[in-house]
Amino acid sequence: QVQLVESGGGSVQAGGSLRLSCAASGYTYSNYVVGWFRRPPGKEREWVAGIDSDDSTKYADSVKGRFTISKDNDKNTLYLQMNSLKPEDTATYYCAASRWRTVPDLREEVEYNYWGQGTQVNVSS
Repeated sequence: QVQLVESGGGSVQAGGSLRLSCAASGYTYSNYVVGWFRRPPGKEREWVAGIDSDDSTKYADSVKGRFTISKDNDKNTLYLQMNSLKPEDTATYYCAASRWRTVPDLREEVEYNYWGQGTQVNVSS
């Protein structure tokens, strides 16, 4: 049984930083498509960042240059380093993992089979 468990959320002032972690059990991050999504208050869930099977990283325009996605295959943990946080980054953040080594579009929720429970990030101005 696959489990993804996020941690690292919290409250921070604008300009601050947080690092989210997503520990996996029953699943190996290496060689599969993985990503982070978020759901801002009152809005639909949106893609934030992803790692493709060739370990290339991709980012939503809204976070490019401020967020960094990475993974530690030895620890089987996915990370999202968030710097220069803005109030509009306030959201529930979800890690996601696919069963596939390649997907048509890693920005789409349907490409992911496993989801974490979500961790809340609040950024105050």
